[in-house]
Amino acid sequence: MLKQQLRAISSLLSSITLIGICVGMTSTLLSLRATIENFGTLTTGIIMSAYFIGFLFGATRAPKDIRRVGYIRAFGGLAALAAASILIQAIWVEPTVWFIMRFITGFAISAIFVIVESWLNTMADNKNRGTLLSIYLVLIYAGLIAGQLLLGVADPSGFMAFALVALLINLALIPILISVTVEPTTHEAKKVPIRSLLKLVPLGIVNAFIMQACYSMFYGIGPMYAIYIGLSITQVSLFMASFIFGGMVAQAPIGLLSDRFDRRVIMSVCAGLGSVMALILAQLDASIIWLIYLCVALFGACVMPLYSLGMAHTNDYLEKDQMIGATGAIIKVGGIGSIIGAPAVAALMQFGAVDYFFLLIMSLTLTVCLYSLYRVTRRARAEDQIGSSYAMLGPAQTSDELLTSLVDEYEYQVEQYTEEQEAAENNSDDTPKSGSPS
Repeated sequence: MLKQQLRAISSLLSSITLIGICVGMTSTLLSLRATIENFGTLTTGIIMSAYFIGFLFGATRAPKDIRRVGYIRAFGGLAALAAASILIQAIWVEPTVWFIMRFITGFAISAIFVIVESWLNTMADNKNRGTLLSIYLVLIYAGLIAGQLLLGVADPSGFMAFALVALLINLALIPILISVTVEPTTHEAKKVPIRSLLKLVPLGIVNAFIMQACYSMFYGIGPMYAIYIGLSITQVSLFMASFIFGGMVAQAPIGLLSDRFDRRVIMSVCAGLGSVMALILAQLDASIIWLIYLCVALFGACVMPLYSLGMAHTNDYLEKDQMIGATGAIIKVGGIGSIIGAPAVAALMQFGAVDYFFLLIMSLTLTVCLYSLYRVTRRARAEDQIGSSYAMLGPAQTSDELLTSLVDEYEYQVEQYTEEQEAAENNSDDTPKSGSPS
């Protein structure tokens, strides 16, 4: 059964692997090119944050548009839009243009993940959904690593690297456009406001915000820092690939541990070890390159599973019908962290704090470590953690159901406000007016 489903979605998995290569290659490429063009650290951080702004905008608006035009046609249009935005950045090397195009890229990529993950959920059943999604995430991580390695053989100062990204995006169109399958459908999810989650499971919200900010810092500004400490372009690509590889290898083992022990303790240990690795990395330079690769891989192994751990911890305290809506709310909070992360660390580095790049990240991971321990003292462990088992989440976990819940949250706020207004009007009508009989 599983083999048949894998054959049925092989074209889909091929397409998303190519997209993963492009996503992995683009952020590092733009960071390096911005360094070459002397954009400045702060300007680069703002440009890189545009991707996450676009990602959030796409997460909010794209689901409705996709349902209107269909998944397959939407995939083709969005991939073409992403390819065009990359090529425009190669033609017009100017910060304002790059900010706009980076926003468009984020919008297109977020909607593409909507299509792919919805497709996977439609093809899978309850017996093998976890297996299929794990295969999908491994391919995503493999694509991200391959993207970093490809950048090592493409000169970021020229047009060729940008053209290669656009070419791969266009090649990703072919498998999915020639495939024949039923388009996925969506289902209603129970709305879960962010403020409710903050009261019920504050660690999940805090962890999502901080860790996505850390990921944004590393992906957006990490290549610039690597250049600053003396790494070559090829070494920078290996530096970034090591981080992703460490995270990919550690996801499953740490996830299994979190299913057996209190997740908050596992989160604290991972964040604490991540802080130690960040402290070590802050002391290293290009003279000990093998140690840098090893430490950054261990750093990735510690911090990359934290987002998934936080999501699973949140689900431990929720009802089944709340999980989809809650995940959407956490994605939104994480997206805000991503938007703030890169510009914040870039601003500090702009004013002479370049040497403190990893120390800044260390302060955030240490915050997660200490807050996780604090929550252990404030609340008992979820009973057998039966609410939800750990599931690996990729760097862009945006399935249609999850993204639709973001739209639902906004609509929920409007409904609540409308109900309150109507109640106030009814109370006003029922109140006896002066001079009228009671």
